[in-house]
Amino acid sequence: MEFVKPQSTVKAPEDWFTGDVWFDVIHAGQEPSRMRANMVRFSPGARTAWHHHAVGQTLHVVEGVALIGTRDGTVFEARPGETVTCPPGEEHWHGATADRFMQHLALWEGPGDDRPETTWLEKVSDEQYNGHRTRNH
Repeated sequence: MEFVKPQSTVKAPEDWFTGDVWFDVIHAGQEPSRMRANMVRFSPGARTAWHHHAVGQTLHVVEGVALIGTRDGTVFEARPGETVTCPPGEEHWHGATADRFMQHLALWEGPGDDRPETTWLEKVSDEQYNGHRTRNH
């Protein structure tokens, strides 16, 4: 057993996010592990750019309301305690509502080959961010 020394909180890169976002790396697995886990905090209105993951991603909402957008224009709302999975290669974005902070646990795996874990694309427009919202219930 090993207790891992916590890393300092990091401000997310502006190229990949709109607004203020911070994350704490919880786990960045070393071979043979490919597991990754970050606790991510979004200020009101903040969001990722469009992106996709080689092996998919799981988001577990801890605080606030998470918005998760898909290329068909759907923006899902997820609340604390809810978990959302994005399959490998699915382009998506996630972020906070305009009026509240949001925090989620982001889980994903490295692909174990030469592909990047995450492929970052263009930023989410205000029109996409403000699209019709739905609950998956």
